[in-house]
Amino acid sequence: MVIVMKLSASSEEIAAVNEELKCCGLEGHLIQGVNRFVIGAVGERRDLVAQRLEVLPGVEKVVPIMRPFKLVSREAQEAPTLVRVGDAVIGGRDIVLAAGPCAVESKEQIYEAAVRVKQAGAKILRGGAYKPRTSPYSFQGLEEEGLKALAAAGEATGLATVTEVVDLPSLDVAKAYVDMLQIGARNMQNFRLLQAAGRSGKPILLKRGLSATIEEWLMAAEYIMSEGNNQIVLCERGIRTFETATRNTLDLSAVPVVKEMSHLPLLVDPSHATGVARWVGPMARAGIAAGADGLLIEVHPEPAKALSDGPQSLTPTAFSRLAEEMKKVAESVGRSL
Repeated sequence: MVIVMKLSASSEEIAAVNEELKCCGLEGHLIQGVNRFVIGAVGERRDLVAQRLEVLPGVEKVVPIMRPFKLVSREAQEAPTLVRVGDAVIGGRDIVLAAGPCAVESKEQIYEAAVRVKQAGAKILRGGAYKPRTSPYSFQGLEEEGLKALAAAGEATGLATVTEVVDLPSLDVAKAYVDMLQIGARNMQNFRLLQAAGRSGKPILLKRGLSATIEEWLMAAEYIMSEGNNQIVLCERGIRTFETATRNTLDLSAVPVVKEMSHLPLLVDPSHATGVARWVGPMARAGIAAGADGLLIEVHPEPAKALSDGPQSLTPTAFSRLAEEMKKVAESVGRSL
């Protein structure tokens, strides 16, 4: 349920509501609305406590939330959440571009990628240091050395940085180097990792699982937010279907559906969705048209020499050209890039 506080509610009255929730076996999460505070109450108890709460000083009304995900729902917060990552604000009018190579391969490679994607308009530099691969014989990433190179490239160019973490040890290391932590598709339901990400103090990029429903995806976000972290950005990266022409099937319908169900911002990853560089552009433009708040695109200085995901990576020149094309689409839907 959501407890909507009056405009005149004092901090003491808010504290009293939280104390009452504790007595009822529920946990209160304070959410800053546009004009007032609301308190999201979550827990296993099913007691009818609404009447007890409604008579407390400072309470305007109590609204039940029927969806299994409570804190990330539009009922809990009507206004969109804005997530700040460095100088980028995701969820507002501006479309945010996050770009860079699938994997950090060297200091020179990630620095060149950083310079080129920034020139094209990217605000966030992506680069993998821990690479969960289908084959155990594939390149697994440079780990902490890769994180150091990513952080150095970000600092040199003024770009915020994001990288994927795959387990608790990698999360503990990565949070010291990057501005944002990514939970990949294979770990979307790694609940211990989600909880640790929620306690990390970092913005979280949460990718949709390979075969996850929208509800399962939002429930994964609920795990993070239940730990007190509302700086969550969702990422649609394609789901597994019977179709084999593309790497995955990009579910663009998920964009408006999620935006209606949740207040969290959302990115689209056309690189992992298609798996083919020449198809990235059309799906990137479609993502903006569908209402995405930004894009996550793989860009490599020399895709033919990439140690990971070369076929789906754009060259810096192609990315720059795509950025110009996407500006027109953004303008057509009342956004800017």
